Amino acid sequence: MQEIVRFYCYDTALGCCGIAWTSRGIVGSQLPEESALATRDRMRVRFPCAMEVTVAAELPETVRHACESVTALLAGEPRDLLEIVLDDHLLPDFDREVLALTRRIPVGQTLTYGEVAARVGQPHAARAVGRAEGHNPFAPIVPCHRVMGAPSAGKAANLTGFSAPGGVDTKLKLLAIEARATGQQVGEQQSLF
Repeated sequence: MQEIVRFYCYDTALGCCGIAWTSRGIVGSQLPEESALATRDRMRVRFPCAMEVTVAAELPETVRHACESVTALLAGEPRDLLEIVLDDHLLPDFDREVLALTRRIPVGQTLTYGEVAARVGQPHAARAVGRAEGHNPFAPIVPCHRVMGAPSAGKAANLTGFSAPGGVDTKLKLLAIEARATGQQVGEQQSLF
């Protein structure tokens, strides 16, 4: 029997985000598209059989809390969102492991793809980490924006592509919000090492 999927779209400081869930937990989260309508359409594409909930009062408490937590994070409150229950059972094992580690990167800190690969015991799998981050179905609950390319040519970090709407510009906005939330200057995110 297939789980019933529901989704909800809600406003944040960056625009309209989306969230989808089953009785097992959150199955997807969506950063803002260029408009609320575009975010809603993206959710319908990602979850074609899902039923849309349009009234916040009808949300399960866990989903309402997840929306409030994402809204607070995007408004500049340092939140780690670790208490949000994710339903990631359909993800490949490697992706699940990478995203679980990514989820534990604290606000205001970053890792490189290579550092994530080493931490999951696959030191030569930086590209596979990049692929897993690029397919992250839970942004920003799983903060894939905190994972960067390796430093090169004297630069502190390489801002490689970002698969969320807005690309690298969105990644920079998220990092700037988190830098301010932790009292850092933009670009000062601390490495975990």
